[in-house]
Amino acid sequence: MDEVVKNEVHLTQKELRATWWRSFFLQGSWNYERMQNVGWAFAMIPAIKKLYSSKEDRAAALKRHLEFFNTHPYVASPILGVELALEEQRANGADIDDETIQGVKVGMMGPLAGVGDPIWWGTVRPVLGAFAAGMAQGGSILGPIIFFVVWNILRMGFLWYTQDLGYKQGTNITQNLAGGAMQKITMGASILGMFIMGVLVPRWTTMNFPLVVSKVKVQEGAGVDMSSLASQINGGHVSVSKLIEIVNQIKGGQTLGAYKITTLQDTLNQLIPGLAPLLLLFLVLWLLRKRVSAITIIFGLFAVGILAYWLGIMG
Repeated sequence: MDEVVKNEVHLTQKELRATWWRSFFLQGSWNYERMQNVGWAFAMIPAIKKLYSSKEDRAAALKRHLEFFNTHPYVASPILGVELALEEQRANGADIDDETIQGVKVGMMGPLAGVGDPIWWGTVRPVLGAFAAGMAQGGSILGPIIFFVVWNILRMGFLWYTQDLGYKQGTNITQNLAGGAMQKITMGASILGMFIMGVLVPRWTTMNFPLVVSKVKVQEGAGVDMSSLASQINGGHVSVSKLIEIVNQIKGGQTLGAYKITTLQDTLNQLIPGLAPLLLLFLVLWLLRKRVSAITIIFGLFAVGILAYWLGIMG
């Protein structure tokens, strides 16, 4: 008798799109025991229903995908793609057991988690957020709209592309993870993220030191006589030509008043503009590396700021 040939079953775009959409809710039921396992199993349901026809097989597949899983939510998609390929091969008779399926998940989620944070949280989000915040501060309503639209386009496009890549490559994608590619990507993204954060620190952190470090009496004629100007203004005798003369004097380098006052902020600006916020960043990073809690650092900065303002050092 001829052997009965089992019809192979394959995932279609319908199941792949459904899995992609459900992966948005990976952390919708996060728990402390198995973390993202419920969201993971929820994303796999369309493929499980397509690949397995019996209730028992579906229950077994769902059970093995309820094991522990945790990674960056945006880089879970390539793992989903690989798992879809493995489940498809298993449904068509390939010798793939539960340990293999779980082992691939565990082996990929660690390296990919280290890539997701520096790329998405350390690079893409700060850059896009700073651009949108700058527009919002300028009074443009397009700032938050652009952030929302562009962020979700990048996120959704990345999830679809990497899931499709994982599905097509299957277990071959793990060779790239073991070849040092992930370490290079992580290091590059970390360096880029730290560089961008260093650029953004002086932009979004304001520190002013009005403490007077020198007060020198200027020579006669080297400064604008503000007392005389005030008297003329109060008497209503200031002409347009007089104002133009004063503006030209200021442009020519004359000081306002009889004394040239230099503050600590002027000195810092002459050294490196934005030096104080950058030094503050290094101090906070050093404290964090010394395992000082973030709450302690925040309250400490509050206390130092209030004390420095009271002493007249900061303003």
